[in-house]
Amino acid sequence: MNGTSPAYDVVVLGAGPTGENLADRTRAAGLTTVIVEDELLGGECSFWACEPSKALLRPVLARADARRVPGLRRAVEGPLDVPAVFEHRDAMAAHWQDADQVEWLGSVSVDLVRGHGRLNGPRQVVVETPDGERVGLTARHAVAVCTGTVTALPDLPGLADVRPWTNRQATAARQVPDRLAVVGGGVVAVEMATAFRALGSEVTMLVRGGLLGRMEPFAGEMVTDALREAGVDVRFGRSVSGVEREDGGEGPVRVTTDDGDTVVADEVLFATGRAPHTGDIGLETVGLTPGGWLPVDDSFRVPEISEGWLYAVGDVNHRALMTHQGKYQARIAGAVIGARAKGEPLDDGMWGRHAPTADSAAVPQVVFTEPEVASVGPTAREAERAGLEVDVVDYDIGKIAGAVQYAEGYRGRARVIVDTARRNVVGATFVGPGVQELLYSATVAVTSEVPVDRLWHAVPAFPTISEVWLRILETYRDSDGTAA
Repeated sequence: MNGTSPAYDVVVLGAGPTGENLADRTRAAGLTTVIVEDELLGGECSFWACEPSKALLRPVLARADARRVPGLRRAVEGPLDVPAVFEHRDAMAAHWQDADQVEWLGSVSVDLVRGHGRLNGPRQVVVETPDGERVGLTARHAVAVCTGTVTALPDLPGLADVRPWTNRQATAARQVPDRLAVVGGGVVAVEMATAFRALGSEVTMLVRGGLLGRMEPFAGEMVTDALREAGVDVRFGRSVSGVEREDGGEGPVRVTTDDGDTVVADEVLFATGRAPHTGDIGLETVGLTPGGWLPVDDSFRVPEISEGWLYAVGDVNHRALMTHQGKYQARIAGAVIGARAKGEPLDDGMWGRHAPTADSAAVPQVVFTEPEVASVGPTAREAERAGLEVDVVDYDIGKIAGAVQYAEGYRGRARVIVDTARRNVVGATFVGPGVQELLYSATVAVTSEVPVDRLWHAVPAFPTISEVWLRILETYRDSDGTAA
């Protein structure tokens, strides 16, 4: 293909879940589509994030549940079988091979060019292939940037020499370090602290603020308590000021914090946020700044490109940095590109087929710690900041018969946010074992804008944890004379 410049209706940069879904939807709309990828098809989620991390965590959570069930405790008293856990992780990450993804791409008639793709002017992409060729691609209708994010490492002297772990090294680890320092308090930090503590590491967390700071405060507090009960040393108010690997760069890592505290560990994991993967994709050739986020309008067009051919979908646009949300955006963006190519009007009203309303109103998230955390929509504070008048309804999930059946000593909490003007649920947070399975019902309630009066007719089966919905409605009805 050297020296050629094939034309497609759509050129997609990045074959993670977002890029794959977008390519699938544009192809389904009848548009010729090519996808460009310089790593593994399936991206971060399939090979270094969602899939391998949850494979590491599943045995941890299953053992924790079993330890609370009479008749099972003795069977799970011993340590986890680390080689078996890693073998399961390897299988869930497809042993870091993407043949199945390539086969799927072919089944939906999307072309693939492997290599590093860069914009090269309006509607033009140049790909440097692994064998040194340069392939030029032209987009008739759209170029979609779906390149995602990379770990945002702090600017610390000598950090590269320490060979720090990011999510990639943590999820692909071949052995369990005796001592692991985790820097950060977000989802990656708490999930990997949970996993490696259960696998046998002595874990120290260095956290500048609190844990899970973007969620309801009680979520971070309950996860903190559980981590400490598991033996994790959680230290708040700590910012890392220096790192050094001892013994000429081959020994343990000494981490120094701004208050003079030190932690010595065999490995240090930095889980301090994400940065856009846009530094070397040719943005400068179309008048944009390399290395920055790509803000978009609600049709996922980059507004600085007046001709309207450049789209940014998934994490790279900084709207909602989660795999499932990127796939949601991709489904909508693919339909938008297809409609525009055919000259069809957009259904872009709230909750319309071409509107990404969930990005702002109903983003779901699960944190696979012990206990689990599941949420959708705004927190109480976020709702109030958005100008909503809301009622906050809390309930102790441990009082539910289904929770008692699930595990002895079940500890959990539910919070539902009700818009007092419209009398519908706008947000929900659940913390406790097994609560991930409560999330979709909450998401349906939020996106459907179901009035609380109608929710009375959604009867939860007995005895299940989902009966918490009934208890929440009863609590709301009986609080401050509010009828429901």
